[in-house]
Amino acid sequence: MERTYEAKSLDIVMNIFGSFDENIKIIEKEFDVRISNRDNVIKMTGPDADKAASVINQLAASLESGEELNEQNVRYAVFMAKEGIEFVPAAAGDYICLTGRGKPIKCKTRGQEDYIRKIRENTVTIAVGPAGTGKTYLAVAMAVDSFRRKEVSKIILTRPAVEAGEKLGFLPGDLQMKVDPYLRPLYDALADMLGMENYQKYLERGLIEIAPLAYMRGRTLDDAYIILDEAQNTTPEQMKMFLTRIGFGSHAVITGDITQIDLPRGTRSGLRDAIKILKNIEDIAITQLTDRDVVRHPLVQKIIAAYERSERKEQQRNGQ
Repeated sequence: MERTYEAKSLDIVMNIFGSFDENIKIIEKEFDVRISNRDNVIKMTGPDADKAASVINQLAASLESGEELNEQNVRYAVFMAKEGIEFVPAAAGDYICLTGRGKPIKCKTRGQEDYIRKIRENTVTIAVGPAGTGKTYLAVAMAVDSFRRKEVSKIILTRPAVEAGEKLGFLPGDLQMKVDPYLRPLYDALADMLGMENYQKYLERGLIEIAPLAYMRGRTLDDAYIILDEAQNTTPEQMKMFLTRIGFGSHAVITGDITQIDLPRGTRSGLRDAIKILKNIEDIAITQLTDRDVVRHPLVQKIIAAYERSERKEQQRNGQ
């Protein structure tokens, strides 16, 4: 079987092949196919030529939309072709928001697309998945976009400082300095989206608030975009407290990884409870991201998948 793909330019062909043909080697290893090119025409020969052609089409579409190819892009395209799932990368003008440096933030996987769609269509969205799937970063991007459109007047980011617990006293400085290490990933994401100057300005004006979850108690949060990060480390009582803070005109995104619970042994996770209790409530969406949505180093995907296999075997041994 033979298939051909005619690229719009030789530059696209060179990017598809990659340095020392590294991308093509991945495709040839995953499929029974040989790939070559003459000028801007790519030829695929072998039993899996159709699947290889699907991968090439997806990679070309990614390049045409302004994406840079890396090993993760290629392996995800291979996975989609093997599953027979069509994935069309976001078009050049289709993005969530621009960072402070003008870089567009786009969904890179089908799971991420589903996540963003649910955020747009619901008041509360709960996202569960492993590290590196973009749960927090994409939620912050949606918050910044909503803030720039003046759909909300404030962004509130919070997370439980569970590792600190009642032991904050041993850390130096005032309370803000003590909790800063637990909130740093949220600072970094917002500074990247808004640019450091705007971020500091909004922070000083109180238009952006980053605080431990305990600070939410007793408040009603109207006209705000609220993100609860690391929600697997909330207790059921804390989760209920957070959810009942949501006011009129507000939007909430809750993110967490139920395989990374740091609560004391025997303490139930508020995130686990919320998924069970709220799964059939209108205007609340729950989305599950997997290792296939990891957009960090490809090795992270393999590590996550290996741990998931090990946990499943352990559960089977324990009869769970």
